[in-house]
Amino acid sequence: MEDNLCEALKKLKVTLADGTGDSVEGCLDCLLKALAHNNAEASEKVQKMGVLLLLPPLLDPRSSCAPKVANIIAEVAKNEFMRGPCVEAGLVPPLVQLLHCKDQEVLLQTGRALGNICYDSHSLQAQLINMGVVPTLVKLLAIHSQNAALTEMCLVAFGNLAELESSKEQFAATNVAEELVRLFRKQEEHEKKEMIFEVLAPLAENDVIKLQLVEAGLVECLLEVVDQTVDGEREEDVAQLKTASDLMVLLLLGDESMQKLFEGGKGSVFQRVLSWVPSHNHQLQLAGALAVANFARNDGNCIHMVDTGIVQKLLELLERHVEEGNVTVQHAALSALRNLAIPVVNKSKMLAMGVADVVLKFLPSEMPPVQFKLLGTLRMLIDTQVDAAEQLGTNPTLVERLVEWCDAKEHAGVMGESNRLLSALIRHSRSKDVVRTVIQGGGVKYLVSMATSEHVIMQNEALVALGLMAALDLALAEKDFLNASLVQVLHKLLSEETSAPEIKYNSMILVCAIMGSEPLHKQVQDLAFLDLVSRLRSHENKTVSHQASLTEQRLTVQS
Repeated sequence: MEDNLCEALKKLKVTLADGTGDSVEGCLDCLLKALAHNNAEASEKVQKMGVLLLLPPLLDPRSSCAPKVANIIAEVAKNEFMRGPCVEAGLVPPLVQLLHCKDQEVLLQTGRALGNICYDSHSLQAQLINMGVVPTLVKLLAIHSQNAALTEMCLVAFGNLAELESSKEQFAATNVAEELVRLFRKQEEHEKKEMIFEVLAPLAENDVIKLQLVEAGLVECLLEVVDQTVDGEREEDVAQLKTASDLMVLLLLGDESMQKLFEGGKGSVFQRVLSWVPSHNHQLQLAGALAVANFARNDGNCIHMVDTGIVQKLLELLERHVEEGNVTVQHAALSALRNLAIPVVNKSKMLAMGVADVVLKFLPSEMPPVQFKLLGTLRMLIDTQVDAAEQLGTNPTLVERLVEWCDAKEHAGVMGESNRLLSALIRHSRSKDVVRTVIQGGGVKYLVSMATSEHVIMQNEALVALGLMAALDLALAEKDFLNASLVQVLHKLLSEETSAPEIKYNSMILVCAIMGSEPLHKQVQDLAFLDLVSRLRSHENKTVSHQASLTEQRLTVQS
């Protein structure tokens, strides 16, 4: 076999050099046989003998050898070590041109060759995209949708190219959404549907394509798959149910596609997806809750959903998962409640429905994603709600857990949200009892630390909460303020050029508020705050300069 191959390769080189094409076919057949027998060894010989460089002319659409040559390239490019040499031999441009050919066998082998050469190489795939293969492949899919092998080749190519961001704009400029939905409707086999799903998922990350898919009728196809598989116990049913419901949720991430399906809260798709929340199937519960969270991305939708009873369904779902403990469902349902609680008019309604009580049942959770959403939901609920903030802020179990999570350094999100909720309880309740609960729970040092956060909004929230603490119960807070080096932190915030105007303003308010404490007053004097504040009188921000004058007077009177 090896001798025959060497002979064939030598003959091929001579024949191509002489321009006598008669025996080329025979040489190509011999090469294909050798590749079928031992691909790696035969490929190595092809490389060593420089045969690749002779192949571009044979990839002419008019050449009868084109399908065999493309097949040979596809075979050698199965080997990683041959992909670079194929590119260097200039095989990619003529192969791309062959995609415009009408011969189905040529198209199939060309697609295989390009797919194998560019396998796992984003830079080569990006080159193909720049050479315009996306619209060409979409046209091929439309023309040859009866050819199963060619259809599969197009789908594999879409799957690889769709991973690249640069391809999505090109896909969006074609009718790929219509073609894929049309193809999906025709499929009976699980494997074929899965193959189309694998292409749809990366494409649906693009908002323009999301809307195109919705308009092409993909949602109806997905709902049909859900109906067919929801009670199925076969592995493929479970897989299809998950893929279809996940894709449904992904389509709702686009603002236009989401609003189109919401249809003012009267859309049949919206109603169907809501019916997933009380389902007995965990996957559908998850998708239903995530869908609600996605629909709840503007105030109008949120208000409509709260008024039409979705909160009760989510609470019942959460109650089922206090014991069952499916973390993804807990996380999704809490996400939905958090989003629904954003409009001011929804807060009191949701509190009256007992949302806070159900959410608190998840306080013992050790799962950071659940902790994070739980904190965010409570923070949204109590915003501007005085009674709720006071009730939660005087709950020692909640405050202790918050203080514990304020120290969760390995989970920055949980740590940040805990600090923000601790501050919010004080700011929205303005209650002495809440202040006392936070001080007794050990929360002061975390609020002082929060005042040095890299996020201005968090710094501000901390300073306002600390100011209220000082105003409402300075005597009880004094020791913790000293231990947490509050005065030193305020000095730093007022000294730094980079501090935002509102940070300087609230820092000065807090300086005035702590002057009633002898040891804190002494620290303010020792650190020469008077000089620092005097300099701020000339600050460009009028609110800051005015507060500096007031603070200077206060410090002068008490010095």
